[in-house]
Amino acid sequence: MPVKEAESVLSKARVIEFERGQTVFLQGEVAKAVYIVMDGWVKLYRIAPSGAEAVVGVFTKGRSFGEAVAFRGDVYPVSAEAVTNCALMRIEAEDYLRQIRTSPEAAISLLSATFAHLHNLVAQVEALKARTGAQRVAEFLCELSDCESGNCEVILPYDKVLIAGRLGMKPESLSRAFSKLKREGVTIQQNRAKIDDIAHLRVYSEEDPANAWTKP
Repeated sequence: MPVKEAESVLSKARVIEFERGQTVFLQGEVAKAVYIVMDGWVKLYRIAPSGAEAVVGVFTKGRSFGEAVAFRGDVYPVSAEAVTNCALMRIEAEDYLRQIRTSPEAAISLLSATFAHLHNLVAQVEALKARTGAQRVAEFLCELSDCESGNCEVILPYDKVLIAGRLGMKPESLSRAFSKLKREGVTIQQNRAKIDDIAHLRVYSEEDPANAWTKP
């Protein structure tokens, strides 16, 4: 968004601190705001009729959520919860809509953001269907890492049950995936992942799944 329009929207926004486990909003509440993660991690989830929790998404710094329903005045189809201590910027939907009505550039920026969300969802579906569990975990670790090459260490941002839900796996499947990644140079110690060669892990996460399936 152009600086002038962004400053207008941000001048009315506020940053809210949430403690780990604190609810941001609940499924079924009227959506009146968009949230941007400034720091920490937030999960979006639904409770199935059986009582089981289904993790829809996990967001960290720079990611936003709530746009699709807030701009329609609809209800949140999911609940949001802080999975670590976090800071969220809350932007009132009406403030953003007011900007859109007066600025085509603001409307274009929203369309661009919507496309980015869609692209991300398509990538997630592709990963779920076309990659092995170990490859999905490898990609997740690469996303967390800020290393370009060589060995590095990644801190897992939340518990393994939530990581499994984020990657569309069961906890026991996640444990098996971690075991398979040992031969790719990944060692898990509590909430830390030590990676011998991040470049090698990226190649592994992106290789043809047909080859990955044939590995012992």
